[in-house]
Parts: sequence; structure tokens; C-alpha cells
Amino acid sequence: MQNKEQRTKQKEYRLLSIKSGFFLLCSMFYTLNTTAQCAMCRASLESNGNNTQAEAVNDGIVYLMAIPYILVGVIGIFIYKMYFKKK
Repeated sequence: MQNKEQRTKQKEYRLLSIKSGFFLLCSMFYTLNTTAQCAMCRASLESNGNNTQAEAVNDGIVYLMAIPYILVGVIGIFIYKMYFKKK
């Protein structure tokens, strides 16, 4: 009886892994054109007239914003896997 329960849990875990992998893959290929500058940074950079510098600052802001989300996601996955290893 226990083997049947273990197989059922393994199937559920695999299905969850496939779903989360599909979501991750879709979210990696879906991008938006964002302008993540604050009003002060934007006004300062636009007054100089240097568009490449403004784009570089904008990209830097997006990268700085993404790092905490990536770290929280990795830690969440690690905790999730530890939780299922104990059972």
C-alpha cells in the first residue's frame, strides 16, 4: 500500500515540476519593453541628450530590480526540495 502512495506522490511531484518548468520557460521568453527610471533620473539623463547613457542606466535599473527576485526564487526552490526530501 505504501508503494502505491509513494508512486502517486512521485507522479504529482513530476507533474508539478513539468508545470513549473513550463511556466519558467514561458516567462523567460516573454519580455516587455520597460522604462524603469525614476522621474529624477529620467529628467537628468534626458537633459544631457545622450540616449545611449539613458538606455544604459535604464538597463542597470532593470538588472538591479531582477536580482532579488531571482534570489528569492532560488531559495524558495531549495526549501521546496528540502521539504519533499524529508517526506
